[in-house]
Amino acid sequence: MANIQQVAEEAGVSVATVSRVLNKQKNVSAKTKALVEEAIKKLNYEPNMLGRNLRNSETRLLLIIIPNISNPFYFEIIKGIESTVISQNYHILLCETDSNPDRENIYFDLVKNRMADGIISMDPAINEERLVNLSQKYAIIQCSEYILGSDIPYVTIDNEEAAYHAVKHLIKIGHKSIALINSDERFLYARQRKLGYQRALEEHDIAINDNNIFHTKKLGFESGQQIMKKILYLPNRPTAVFAVSDLLAIGALKEVISKGLHVPNDIAIVGFDKIDFSNMTHPTLTTIAQPMYKMGVFAANMLINKIKGEEVESVILDHELVIRGSTSG
Repeated sequence: MANIQQVAEEAGVSVATVSRVLNKQKNVSAKTKALVEEAIKKLNYEPNMLGRNLRNSETRLLLIIIPNISNPFYFEIIKGIESTVISQNYHILLCETDSNPDRENIYFDLVKNRMADGIISMDPAINEERLVNLSQKYAIIQCSEYILGSDIPYVTIDNEEAAYHAVKHLIKIGHKSIALINSDERFLYARQRKLGYQRALEEHDIAINDNNIFHTKKLGFESGQQIMKKILYLPNRPTAVFAVSDLLAIGALKEVISKGLHVPNDIAIVGFDKIDFSNMTHPTLTTIAQPMYKMGVFAANMLINKIKGEEVESVILDHELVIRGSTSG
């Protein structure tokens, strides 16, 4: 395999000149650049990218921290990130924490040890204090979930407003008894979506019934099923359900159908996220659409700009209520 010295000899230039061409520096004439590129092609030379990056104090590697790789919510965001960073000559490493502090420490240390250039965090359970401290020295962006009052830039949607729109839709089509299937309220998005639920009810003079509010620590089909079992056995069964994720909503829908009931005639259901599965249920799921791919694109560009030392502002993207069969039979 050819080395840089052989390329320099073939082109009749110095090693330093070959290095300038490889690093795309402008202080090389077009003629000299052409000679070097011809020599590289002739010798089939492949530069040591890792060594070059280390000399430039960069790795071109970005860490994407997520709590659970099996959650389809993250798929489109990751696609948006990947397509953006690859076009700018970066690469990504997916880091699943499973809400484990020891795993977090491993990924944080990669950045501290200059083995990665920055982090996009999508883990709502991440250690906030450690992430804030890390952000004082290293490039970090938060995506979807974020830390209130910190200086870490983020890209998200208005979760409270989105939940308000979802519940307002249910009220508009005639529902006055609406249950909430919520996540763990230590997460910001869960608190914000609950506020939106409550605001919609209060605005329409509907009393908030704490017996209609349920929580789960796990976002999954099974959790949605288990909570819906409880809802179906309530003395005054709600006529509608708002779930803070599509996974919960789809599990709830499955449980309703398994009991021989009809959605939406017996009970209407609204989810949140618009994952691909939400259009594959029967009936299809009414849901709040998050612009997940776009969130990934914004997060990636924000992180790369942060790495370059540029000022980065937080971004709140638009959401959309997608009305489907689970609320309009």
